[in-house]
Amino acid sequence: MGYQREGGMSCQALKKAKPFLAMVSLQFGYSGMYIISMISLKRGMSHYILSTYRHVVATIVIAPFAIVLERKIRPKMTWPIFLRIVLLGFLEPVLDQNLYFLGLKYTSATFASATVNMLPAVTFIMAIIFRLETVNFKKLPSTAKVVGTVVTVMGAMVMTLYKGPIVNFVGGREQSHHKASTESADQHWVTGTLMLLGSICGWAGFFILQSFTLKMYPVELSLTAWICLMGMVQGSIVSLIMERDLSVWAIGWDSRLLASVYTGIVCSGIAYYVQGIVSKERGPVFVTSFSPLCMIITAVLGFIILAEQVHLGSVIGAIIIVFGLYTVVWGKSKDAPYSKGIVLADEKGTQELPITDTIRSSSIITTTTTTTADSNNDAANSEVSKIPLA
Repeated sequence: MGYQREGGMSCQALKKAKPFLAMVSLQFGYSGMYIISMISLKRGMSHYILSTYRHVVATIVIAPFAIVLERKIRPKMTWPIFLRIVLLGFLEPVLDQNLYFLGLKYTSATFASATVNMLPAVTFIMAIIFRLETVNFKKLPSTAKVVGTVVTVMGAMVMTLYKGPIVNFVGGREQSHHKASTESADQHWVTGTLMLLGSICGWAGFFILQSFTLKMYPVELSLTAWICLMGMVQGSIVSLIMERDLSVWAIGWDSRLLASVYTGIVCSGIAYYVQGIVSKERGPVFVTSFSPLCMIITAVLGFIILAEQVHLGSVIGAIIIVFGLYTVVWGKSKDAPYSKGIVLADEKGTQELPITDTIRSSSIITTTTTTTADSNNDAANSEVSKIPLA
């Protein structure tokens, strides 16, 4: 019995930890995307072509699994569902990724990943607009969510408006100091930041619309395959319009192929699927609350691999953003007991009804049986009284 209890408790703990482990793993995947994409873009690859090839790979990888594994549970495709999928294929694969790659090209991998920390705040605002979240200033958790959102926006403004001196963590990088500062001076930080903010708005809208679409089309693999397919089609159209030179479509055994395959499998195929499952269980705000971990991982990798220089404004803004973000997450976590209590109450109520009916029916049967037995006894007594005495 003891081993069974311990096994049951460990399985239950693992089940509760699955969403956290999934989202943490995705942040490592996104960190690799930032570094690999930055390398391929610096070597001349068009971000329009990268986004298109990314979803070509994702469609090829995910579609067979969706066709085979969900063939019996896939609901019928309708026009409202299809139009939502088309919009999903535009918001993240086309709008978000192209604006993000432009912002990444104009800034740096560390700055881009740090700016993405605004994603939970923007998602929270959109969730309030679409009534996925509620705000009550009389309760501390709701106030914390609002204050955290404002602080996160302030941190992003600090990163945008204040660049500051270069923070040199390791003294042995003086040879590349002048070159890096010259390159950063030529970068369009304000324009790149505005593009990154537009990318974040598109990404947050994607999460909100995905949560609504999964209620109408609750098959995560099929939805992922459709989104990748629509992203591939729309991305191809945008690429043909923006890139007139057909030579940019050429790809070889180099960083371009690596970036396309890696981002397609990890950051589109797997990410869309995992985010859909976690969003269905915990909500879109929970999904977007792990971006600071990605910032930390990317900052370390960017400093080591790309020899990027970190500016003081990015450090101060990132600290403010992380503080505001976890204020929002704390407020969100305090809302969970209320919703769980409501769900448990509903489940308890639905379980009590049949039990009550069973008790009532059993009592009726007992009363009927007793009445029948009494009438039989009375009839027997009357028969005995009619027998003549000798």
